[in-house]
Amino acid sequence: MSGSVQVTQKQQQLLQLHQQLEEKQHFESSYYLSTRSSVSKQAFSSHKTSSHRRKVSVKTAKGQEVVKLSPLPKRAKRTYLAMDKDKEVIGYVIPVFRANHDVVRGLMEAQEEDVAEEGINYVAMRNLFVREARESVDVKVEKKTRTKHVRESAERLQFDRTMEEWSEFRKKMHPDRLTHPPEFIVKPRGQTAWEGNTVRLHCTVAGWPKPRIAWYKNNVLIDAKAHPEKYTAESIYNMHSLEIKNCDFLDTAQYYVSALNVKGEASSAATVVVKRFQDGTEEGPFDPKPHGFCPEHGVTFETSIIDKFEVAFGREGETLSLGCTVIIYPTVKKYQPDVVWYRNSTPLKPSKWVHTHWSGERATLTLTHLNKEDEGMYTLRVNTKSGFDTYSAYVFVRDADVEVEGVPVAPLDVRCHDANKDYVVVTWKQPAVEGSSPILGYYIDRCEVGNHHWAQCNDAPVKYARFPVTGLVEGRSYVFRVRAFNKAGVSRPSRVSEPVVAMDPSDRARLRAGPLAPWTGVIKFTEEEPTVGVVPGEPADVVVTEATKSYVVLAWKPPEQRGHEGVMYYIEKCIQGTDTWQRVNSGMPVKSPRFAVFDLAEGKSYNFRVRCCNSAGVGEPSVPTGEIIVGDKLDLPSAPGSPVATRNTDTSVVVTWAASKDVKHLVGYYIETSVVGTDVWMPCNNKPVKQTRFVCHGLTTGSNYVFRVKAVNAAGYSQNSSNSDAVVVLAAISVPASPTNVTLLEAVKDYMVLGWTAPTNNGGADIRGYFVDYRTVKGSVYGKWHEMNEKALTTTSFKAENLKENVFYQFQVRAMNMAGVSNPSVPSVGFECKEWTITIPGPPVGLHVLEVRDTSVVVLWEPPVFDGRSPVNGYYLDIKEASAGEAGWKAVHEKTNKKKFMKVTGLVAGTSYVFRVRAQNLVGVGNPSANVGPILAQTRPGTKDIYVDVDDNGVISMVFECSEMKEGSHFVWSKNYQEITDTSRLTIVTEGGKSRAIFNSLSLEDLGTFSCMVTNTDGVSSSYTLTEEALLRLLDLSHEHKFPVIPFKNEMAMELLEKGRVRFWAQLENFTSACQVEYVFNDVIIEQGKKYTMKFDKTTGLVELFMDSLEVTDEGTFTFNLVDGKAKGTTSLVLIGDEFRELQRKSEFERAEWVRKQGPHFVEYLGFTVTSACDVLLKCKIGNIKPETEIIWSKDCIEIAEDDEGAEKIEKKDSELTFNIGKWINKQEQKKGGKKPSAKDAPLPPRPKISKQDAGIYEVFLRDERGKDKSAFNLTEAGYQAVMNELFRVIANSSCDIQIHSTEHGIILSSNVTYYDENLRVGWLHKDAKIAASERVKSGVTGEQLWLKINEPTEKDKGKYTMDIFDGKDGVKRVLDLSGKAWEEAFEEFQRLKAAAIAERNRARVVGGLPDVVAIQEGKSLNLTGNVWGEPTPEVWWVKNDKELVSDERYKLKFEHGKFASITIAAVTTADSGKYALMVKNKYGKEAGEFTVSVYNPEEEGKEEKKD
Repeated sequence: MSGSVQVTQKQQQLLQLHQQLEEKQHFESSYYLSTRSSVSKQAFSSHKTSSHRRKVSVKTAKGQEVVKLSPLPKRAKRTYLAMDKDKEVIGYVIPVFRANHDVVRGLMEAQEEDVAEEGINYVAMRNLFVREARESVDVKVEKKTRTKHVRESAERLQFDRTMEEWSEFRKKMHPDRLTHPPEFIVKPRGQTAWEGNTVRLHCTVAGWPKPRIAWYKNNVLIDAKAHPEKYTAESIYNMHSLEIKNCDFLDTAQYYVSALNVKGEASSAATVVVKRFQDGTEEGPFDPKPHGFCPEHGVTFETSIIDKFEVAFGREGETLSLGCTVIIYPTVKKYQPDVVWYRNSTPLKPSKWVHTHWSGERATLTLTHLNKEDEGMYTLRVNTKSGFDTYSAYVFVRDADVEVEGVPVAPLDVRCHDANKDYVVVTWKQPAVEGSSPILGYYIDRCEVGNHHWAQCNDAPVKYARFPVTGLVEGRSYVFRVRAFNKAGVSRPSRVSEPVVAMDPSDRARLRAGPLAPWTGVIKFTEEEPTVGVVPGEPADVVVTEATKSYVVLAWKPPEQRGHEGVMYYIEKCIQGTDTWQRVNSGMPVKSPRFAVFDLAEGKSYNFRVRCCNSAGVGEPSVPTGEIIVGDKLDLPSAPGSPVATRNTDTSVVVTWAASKDVKHLVGYYIETSVVGTDVWMPCNNKPVKQTRFVCHGLTTGSNYVFRVKAVNAAGYSQNSSNSDAVVVLAAISVPASPTNVTLLEAVKDYMVLGWTAPTNNGGADIRGYFVDYRTVKGSVYGKWHEMNEKALTTTSFKAENLKENVFYQFQVRAMNMAGVSNPSVPSVGFECKEWTITIPGPPVGLHVLEVRDTSVVVLWEPPVFDGRSPVNGYYLDIKEASAGEAGWKAVHEKTNKKKFMKVTGLVAGTSYVFRVRAQNLVGVGNPSANVGPILAQTRPGTKDIYVDVDDNGVISMVFECSEMKEGSHFVWSKNYQEITDTSRLTIVTEGGKSRAIFNSLSLEDLGTFSCMVTNTDGVSSSYTLTEEALLRLLDLSHEHKFPVIPFKNEMAMELLEKGRVRFWAQLENFTSACQVEYVFNDVIIEQGKKYTMKFDKTTGLVELFMDSLEVTDEGTFTFNLVDGKAKGTTSLVLIGDEFRELQRKSEFERAEWVRKQGPHFVEYLGFTVTSACDVLLKCKIGNIKPETEIIWSKDCIEIAEDDEGAEKIEKKDSELTFNIGKWINKQEQKKGGKKPSAKDAPLPPRPKISKQDAGIYEVFLRDERGKDKSAFNLTEAGYQAVMNELFRVIANSSCDIQIHSTEHGIILSSNVTYYDENLRVGWLHKDAKIAASERVKSGVTGEQLWLKINEPTEKDKGKYTMDIFDGKDGVKRVLDLSGKAWEEAFEEFQRLKAAAIAERNRARVVGGLPDVVAIQEGKSLNLTGNVWGEPTPEVWWVKNDKELVSDERYKLKFEHGKFASITIAAVTTADSGKYALMVKNKYGKEAGEFTVSVYNPEEEGKEEKKD
């Protein structure tokens, strides 16, 4: 509508529109309504392009007026190509789309409501590039003054305010609008308080109906009524509060308040931090803290972490798993702790590289495809409602093997920073190993996410571990990797970085933030200032953020004046001392306010400045950066201070050093180690560490190492520090752990006997003694501790004397070694000093374990101090898993054990166990001892067992080696776990880490269990049980060593050689070069000569004796006698009797064979084979043949001549002769010349592959001047039957699976074979029963098809069918299950074909009587009769030229007896000529018997002939 429309008309239309919006519950802002104008459906849509354009009133041909806009002025012409001042196109500028997704959604809703609005059209035109409005044919322009336009706008605004107030009033008065969801007027605020104080959280909530309020702590509902001593929750009107009384550290949490009514729910959160005052050092995040009471479950959770993972070593590309067993006590149903894994104090999140699993008892962390980024300190933190517990261990990741020797290893920790639209900074860390030469630089590769094509970003390697990558495509995601380069080559690529999107940082921040509020259906538009055609201003704050000798990175701020479209930038440089500015990126402007300038001359000074550009042109340049000298701004770090290495454990050393001085941007330190005496340096860490202390693990115990350190930053490596002093890898000595299990062993009136368990860790030195403290206990009052002994005790028991009767005492024990005194043990329970009257023995003492292995352990103990009324006569050993309760105890054995030790077997590797012992006397079984354990059933790495050695002199000894020897460690040998002090049976010799127990004279007295343990180690021990069987074996072995025998790898053997020669041979296993051989026959030494040839190969130990032939006098015994120092050896072979005569016969045969083979001979004698095509071939292999050698075949002593028919069956290929028995020879092919063959020479059908007429004896003769040979094959009786059986086998195996075919008569089962012989037996079975031949079921053969026909099948014919083909032995079976779907389909096809056959037989058809053409003279009478068949009798009619004839006076049509149809035409005329057809039809089909009738006039034909 035009601007001349009255205001009242606008108001009416706006009222209607408001009512529609109210029904849809869409409420728009007043300003949005003020920019709206209605347009009739007949009018053109108006498009507003700029606020500078004038409104015009356009009149169409129908006389209607619509609002149109004037064309764009020339100065405001839109262009999307950025141009500089010379009008040169410099790039494409994407216009800024200044609308969010809410605006776009509003545009689409407005289109659906079919309302054209000026504000929406304006936004759509500007952002979607609508250039011009459609023009009317006749245009009439009406100008409006600005005053009139302002007045109309003010009137619209006033009216819209009125309508908005009216709409708000209606909305509030609507019944559905009286209720509203909860809304927080005042939200709770987070607070920080000290322990012991009270915290109050307040909030105010509005809503109707009145909301229900609930408070939560870390998403767990707070029940204030159940715990009034802790919480108080109040609600007064709309004000709600939660009071937390007597706060402690565990009250630190996130508290939530939730408000809920029928209209919805709202929530708010507040954080409460409770601080704990502490004088000393503040505890770290993983330091253990005391567990507190959990009011929610009413218990205090205690956490135990067992089966802990140790320091682990992996290699790049491998998979590593870490795990711990976590025990939470007490167990609460459906409660699980929060298990979190950390790497270097950073929580780990599941990814394709990290997988975590919590089974309810075991926490597992799996690191797939290890990389050096995975190296670090791994911590398992178990959070419960009472606190948390942690365990940590370091994981080392070694480099994968390099493909080329000397190349560096892969860099690590590739990251992306400062990502913009087309620019990103990639950083990485240098590897620990540079290879055979220093690293010369790095190559950076990039790859778009979604494909696998890697592109190299830099042509020349960069030295710095930081590189700006430009040329990215905005909106695309990239990943990066880095490769190191030195003189030997390029390393493997690093692990790829996390994906980064090339986009503006502000857009990225907006995407991360997400929508500020949910969609409400309200669209707001802001009228923007006219900015089309505005040239952007100059950038601000152009600075150099990075400068190296390879590149300079510039950064700046976008201009304030840039319009509503995007801007791009040109970078210009100027060499110091000149006034010439050169454009760096003249090809394409950049979109990001960052740019890296390459190709600068090192050492020169440059100035830089930046220009902005958009579609309007290029702006003014920024302020220059000032003089920038191209060169490295970051220096290499200085060398660290000298490292100091100190002992830690038996496989690790602690290295400390002074930090590098004045280092900038330190990445970390690499520590290297080398064994003293070598120059091979190995990295201790493959990921740089920033602290100046590091524990180097994985070292060899007892080896001497030196260490050095180097620092690294982005510029490269520092010089190596000086080497540390050499340190031997041994465990550091520390004070021992506390003793455990202080128990009462015996009590009398004035003294008590105490016992305890030695500490599990002796601190690296032997325990030198114990100190006992005591104190009195009266009820709940405890006295002061007093020392019981001034001199250290050497045993784990003590008699406490001078005590008072009926007084309760508590005791504690401390252990001492050379490093000092341990902390006291846990105080014992109160023991009453009162004489015991019990009759059973006391608990055994001194329980300890040795020889811990994966499946076994040895438990040892000492007798109880108190025996009871009778001596102890045995012991019982109990066991339970560490995680089991008291009900898990079970006895290891049923009968009493008289010994004070027992080996427990059948343990599960990786499981922890606890043991205890009970003593027994005649009265009964006493109380159990103190528990020992938990003991982890696991063989320590490097564990060795005792082995028995017998030296060359026959001396028998037991040897035990230990690689964990420490200062003060020594070997202790025991027999039956009692230390050996008597040296009459054994002599102990110890050298370094090896101890040897030598038996002086091994005998039955030495039977038993020998063990050896190493003191001052972590339980290094082993045992060897000497049984009677083992003793006899050792004595035999000792005798063999004293009186050695030369061992034979192979005893004397004999074999026949060519020409019938005989070879006797034997092979020695161990001998020296001094070994001599004596050849003996029947106790007579034989010498080298004409008859005997001897050979001894000392490189292989082969002894040989050769004889050209065997004579009668050679029957006897052949012997080889050997002497090698004091060792001797003999081997013999006896050849007498039948064995000798058989060998002599074979020798003569071999000699005859050799003679035979000097001329033409048979390599393989004549035999037969049947091919897959069932051809029967007689074949043989011949050798040593010349061209003149005669080869003659014969059958039954009759030679097969070349012109015989059988000669065509003979073939020779290479050295193989074949005779194809079944080959069919066409006699026509044998005829020569062009004469017509006689009838008897006519081709016959192929003959059988073999028949009785082929039986006979076939022979082949070879003959020339060198000799002759003969081979025969008897193809009669047994030979003929063997050939037939093989033929039957090939035929049977060539049969295919049984196929099903349906016909009109029934179902046919068939199988094809390659060939069929009439003698082949084929049987058919139905349901494993032989099928008898009948009229309905028949079997037979057609060609190569074996079939079974089932005529008129019924349900009885269903089932399994088997075809049994005789193959000469058992037969080959082919089985078909004719049931189910197979039967249904076959039977359905049979019925269909049967019905089709019946239909074909009974179909109506013309069977004869009608000619094809009838020529008749005009005036004659035509009478034709056709024979018709059909059942039922068909319908009959006649047609002429496709028109049906009706019987009348002219055409007499008859159909008689249902078989004969006749047509009679009296006095035919030429009009009767044409195509006729006898049509027959019944329910099975129809047919036409067609014929042609030609009527001629003789007179007219004569006239035509005369004319011709």
